[in-house]
Amino acid sequence: MTGAGPALSAAAGVVYALILSPIVVVLLLAFSADNFILFPPSGYSLRWFIQLAANGPLLNALLLSAQIAVAVTALSLLIGVPAALALAKGGFRGAEAMKSFFLAPLLLPTLIIGLALLLAFTPLRLTATLPGLALGHMTITLPFVIRMMTTAFAAMPDDIEAAAATLGASPRRVIRRVTLPLAAPGLIACAALSFLLSFDETVISLFLSGPRAATLPVEMVRYVEGRTDPLIAALSMVLIVGTLVIVVLVERLVGVARAFGNERS
Repeated sequence: MTGAGPALSAAAGVVYALILSPIVVVLLLAFSADNFILFPPSGYSLRWFIQLAANGPLLNALLLSAQIAVAVTALSLLIGVPAALALAKGGFRGAEAMKSFFLAPLLLPTLIIGLALLLAFTPLRLTATLPGLALGHMTITLPFVIRMMTTAFAAMPDDIEAAAATLGASPRRVIRRVTLPLAAPGLIACAALSFLLSFDETVISLFLSGPRAATLPVEMVRYVEGRTDPLIAALSMVLIVGTLVIVVLVERLVGVARAFGNERS
């Protein structure tokens, strides 16, 4: 077989249309000239983007979410990359059990994780604080980093590292000069994914946020509870464009297939 066939192609087209249709609706509403959500809009303008630029609470929440996402990304890489390296290259007994332990949060609904974090953080006074939100988001991002980097390290050829060690390089030098540069595509992909996961995390943020610290998803939920204007659609388009920019940058820098260890030599 050299092609998917007309029936399969048509089915794939329908699936893509269903996936992309909500984005089209949001795009049209973002440029709506109406005072409330009406589809299709009676007219088009940039008024809601202008109002978004003057909305202090949403912009402050946007900045807070970006700060938390940067901190979560840095901490997730700092902890997850050494852990993944040990799991992939350590060769010690119990590695598979430890890997399952680290990846366990991926099997739990975020609703359960959020409730558990709330109960654990309340006595420690970490709710509605930046450290608490960062730690909460790391329960989601850290397992992803460990999983992706374990795959990236396991897919690397051992003979290159062995050659460096044979030439007299110390284990630390091998990791610094050989292993990490070869794993750079995976590192970039993990950084981008961790940032997006933290920035977009809603359920855990709803449990841990408060008046002093509300992330952008939480502030968006609060906004739509009392208003029905298209301002959130305008904000959604900004976030969609920002996400596409990050994905395109990863693709241009390292390639998505190579970043996830799927490149064939």
